[in-house]
Amino acid sequence: MRKRKLMCAFMATTMVASTMLAGCSNDKSSNNGTEANATQGSGTTASGTEGTDDNKAGSDVEKPEKITVMVDGTVVTKENGQAEFEKKWEELTGIDIEIIQPDHSAYYDVLGQTFAGGDWPDVVLLGSTYYAGYANEGALWDMTEAWENSELKASGRINNEELIDSLYLDGKLYGFSPARGNGCVTYVKKAWLDNVGLDAPTNYEEYLEMLDKFTNGDPDGNGIDGDTYGVSAAGLIGTEAPYVNYLPEFYQDAYSSFYQKEDGTWADGFTEDSMKEALTRLKEAYEAGYIDKETLTNKTSDCRTKFYEDKFGVFTYWAGTWATNLKTNLANNDRDDELVALEPIAELGNYLERQAPVWAITSKCENPEGVFKYFIESMLDGGDMQTLWTYGAEGTHWSTKAETILGVTYEEGQFHMLENLEKPGTAYTKNHIDPLLSIADFIDDKDPGIDQIAEEARESAEMFIENSTLVVTVPSTDVMSQYNGDLTTLKNSIIADVVTQGVSIEDAYARFEKEGGADWSQAIVDSLNELNK
Repeated sequence: MRKRKLMCAFMATTMVASTMLAGCSNDKSSNNGTEANATQGSGTTASGTEGTDDNKAGSDVEKPEKITVMVDGTVVTKENGQAEFEKKWEELTGIDIEIIQPDHSAYYDVLGQTFAGGDWPDVVLLGSTYYAGYANEGALWDMTEAWENSELKASGRINNEELIDSLYLDGKLYGFSPARGNGCVTYVKKAWLDNVGLDAPTNYEEYLEMLDKFTNGDPDGNGIDGDTYGVSAAGLIGTEAPYVNYLPEFYQDAYSSFYQKEDGTWADGFTEDSMKEALTRLKEAYEAGYIDKETLTNKTSDCRTKFYEDKFGVFTYWAGTWATNLKTNLANNDRDDELVALEPIAELGNYLERQAPVWAITSKCENPEGVFKYFIESMLDGGDMQTLWTYGAEGTHWSTKAETILGVTYEEGQFHMLENLEKPGTAYTKNHIDPLLSIADFIDDKDPGIDQIAEEARESAEMFIENSTLVVTVPSTDVMSQYNGDLTTLKNSIIADVVTQGVSIEDAYARFEKEGGADWSQAIVDSLNELNK
């Protein structure tokens, strides 16, 4: 078991966004949680009834005429039927919705520019790395009272209220997550294990033995020794919390950023011996050829392609529906598709669950109570709207018609996902809310699509949930905003030098001292500990 409570830190782009936000606050931000919340009633979700009337709903909350929303690529894209999703959403609420969706890779750059320009949307989707920073700058509306007084909270259908509790910053709630953040588990190709005569590893020694045989033996059965390698990842260290989740067996109890100890004090895991030991493990495995030499520059798409092409056999990737995606794509590439989702090895103890992305209402929103009720709260109405956010639009993303989809025949009334518009030959698995991770049950547990979820997806999700630790959000400080961008860049450079260039641990940490990393780190730790006084 992990001995400490891990906490997220902001990356360099967050610091840029915070700087751009400076001076952009408006008069409404000073009313967060006071005047803006004064009219919040018990709240009644709007979904499930076309054009819901406020008087019929028995609520004092004014219904918005239009809601503008800025989202990344985790919400259905134009290529994948966004117009049909939007049409159904508007039918259920009677509200005009405008979805602003920059390119996924440029999302936070565009978001920062949008805030700096002053033309703010009503709602934004924020990763955990950005949530506290925007809240600290006064850019987000305090939804504490709206949530506490909501019909959703009182419904009894919330199955993970601890997740919402983890989003409070200094006693206030500025964002809402309809689902768990999920995390990564290590998938191993079963055929490769069989070919080298090994069982699934349970400790680091067995894990290294597996990597050695996957690298130097003939795990793919093509008659050639040594033309494969053990493991690959999208970077030696991640770009967002929990950072170490793509190579967990090497990092084990090490953490590259800030965390809170059991006694409540803060520390920087990068400065501790556990991190030096993790870098040593990575360095040795890299030099042995067990780790893909392109790991430093890989994108996740690169890793997936190599995995499907049988270039490596161990891939730590997202639990749940991705278990099905990996299986399907291996089969589509004429590879054996059976995967073993490893329970955490003994030295790791637990996988890390990322803090879920949050839906936040901006402090310039003219009717935040209405937006909370009709947009955020309605996502988990337990009926039609929750179905829309979970599975997409009927006829575009799912259907109950009698038909044959991708070689599978369905009877009339049998719920099934349809063929992916953007990726022909594959079926959709979900929309924005993963049904395996939702924090609210459907009314009377009548989830229409629950029976079509693949067994491997369900099993990997359940295993992860039982063997994971949640990474919660770190408070923002001015010192962190000032230094953590440069500090993170320096840390990542040092990790790369040690692992790929053979720089010694001693020389690497001497550089950390010389280039200011130790001073920046301590200043941030001191600022965090000041919050406890």
